[in-house]
Formats: sequence, structure tokens, C-alpha cells
Amino acid sequence: MAIPVVLDVDTGVDDACALLLAALHPALDLRAVTCVGGNAAVDAVVANTLTVLDAADRPDVPVARGAERPLLEDPVDARHVHGQDGMGDLDWPKSQRRPDPRHAVELLRDVLLDAAEGDQARRVTLIPLAPLTNIALLLRTYPSVAKGIREIVFMGGAVEAGNATASAEFNVFHDPEAAAVVLDACADLDISVTMYGLDVFYAPRVGRETARTLSAPGGRDAADLAGQLIAFQCERFGTDDATIGDAGAVCAVLEPAGVRRERLPVRVELAGTWSRGRTIVDRRDWSAGLDHDPHGQARSTIEVCLDVDAQRYATLWLDTVGGGMR
Repeated sequence: MAIPVVLDVDTGVDDACALLLAALHPALDLRAVTCVGGNAAVDAVVANTLTVLDAADRPDVPVARGAERPLLEDPVDARHVHGQDGMGDLDWPKSQRRPDPRHAVELLRDVLLDAAEGDQARRVTLIPLAPLTNIALLLRTYPSVAKGIREIVFMGGAVEAGNATASAEFNVFHDPEAAAVVLDACADLDISVTMYGLDVFYAPRVGRETARTLSAPGGRDAADLAGQLIAFQCERFGTDDATIGDAGAVCAVLEPAGVRRERLPVRVELAGTWSRGRTIVDRRDWSAGLDHDPHGQARSTIEVCLDVDAQRYATLWLDTVGGGMR
């Protein structure tokens, strides 16, 4: 049976790579996609998401508009990374499909409560690839959805360096309160969580020449879009290859053995002048010091991805978006 999944996105070049994988891989049952402001404003995120799903020939997947801004912070974007339209300025034909009329939180609620009925195989793996605003609102407003969640695998955070700042990764930095709420809620509701962070994010890569083989002239299909997304990143950063980024988190659901994980306490820094939005991952291998730590141990202990079989995930993505898995 295919794994039921829902993606929460801020599409985004790398979100688009992830959406193509989730929409096309036969081992995944993509139930819905929800959108939040992040890499681009939320209306651009919705438009980009519908466009990617059209390229993947998946008009059956409902898409809903969610939070347009963080819980407390002013919104920021990452157009300097993803282009003015948030998805590489590829001049790709825009979708004519309209989003689901429900708010993203309502769509998530409905899908997850439906999944809570019946046997365990119906439970949904929730894959947030964006700031966690929608997920924080969901878990605190409708905690009963926990019964429909198999696990949460989110792209965000880092053990080591950040990217939005020296300390913080963009998704967590964009809405650190939401990230803290999600970790706290998952501890309360006994939801299994995996953090696919920057420590593994950049490793699975696809070369510029390989991207050219995906993009047939005038193809306008999933493979063509995939190739153009990689080519855009290579051009923007002046490199010969580019990361599949968020798609790695989807790979971790498909092939969990491709990442090395460690179960560790994690909290989000909310107050630091230079470290706000940092995920504080406690890797101490001794316990005596905890007796003298005024903060104690974090409430949330989650699976943290520390290493990845980069070639395995890059090949998985290429085989899928290039048509080898269809």
C-alpha cells in the first residue's frame, strides 16, 4: 500500500522538486498540499504549487491557501534565492485551476481526521517543507488530528550552521514561535518527528548536464520542469550542480535507510539577539551535567538526520521525475 502523505510547502524551487517527487512516485499517495508564506508570498506559493501539480498531471490533489505571515514576526521572503516569482522565473504556463476553498488548516484537519478512522495503514505522514505556521495552528486548534498522523518529517533547522543567519535555518527563522509550538505540541500529543535539516539538505545534488537531459525542448512536462529547476539553481549560484533540497525529506520517507538519524533533545531559541530561530540540538553524551544545567533537557526528543546517502537520494529523485518510476 502506498504511504499516504500531505506536503505543507512555500513553493519555492526546492519545494517544487519535492512536489514532483511526491506527486509522481508510486509508493506515495499524495492526499493534499497546503501552502504558507515563506520563500514567496502565500498567493505566489499557491500559484506555483498548482503549476507544479499540473506539470505532474495531478489535478486530483487539493491545494489550500494557509497562513500568509508568521505568528509574530513580519514576513520575509527568499526571492534572492528562488527568483521574483518564487519558482525560478521560468515563464512556465500558469495553472488555471483554483485552490480548495478551505483554509489550509481546515484541509489538514479534514484529511487527518478521515485518516484517523480505520486501520493504521491509513495514517498520514505529514511532510512540512516550509515555515511551520500552518502546522502550529493545526496542532493547537485541532489536537485530535494527532490520531491521523503516522509521523511528521519536516525540512528545517540545523545541528551546525544556519543559512538565514549564521545560527538559524530559513524555515525555522521565518517563524521560530511556530517551530517551538510544533515541537511542544508533538511532545504533548506523542507524535513522532524527524528533522531533515541543513546538515543533510545540500548533499543530494544533480549536475547541470544531467538537468539538460531532462529538459526536452518544448516538453512542458514534469521532467522538463525538473531539469529547468536544477538549471536555474546552477545559473543563479554559478555551479555545475544543484541540490534537490526539500525533495530529500520526501526521499527520507520513501527510503528511510538513506539517512543516519540520532534521537536527540531539540528546542528552538526564541530570544537570542544573534541566535533567534536556531534549533538547539543537545548532543551531550553524559548525564551528570544535566543536574547543573539551569535549563534542564528539552521537552522534545526527536529523530535528527545527521548524514545522508546523497547519491542514493539524487538517483531516486532523478529516476522518478525523469519517468523511470512511472
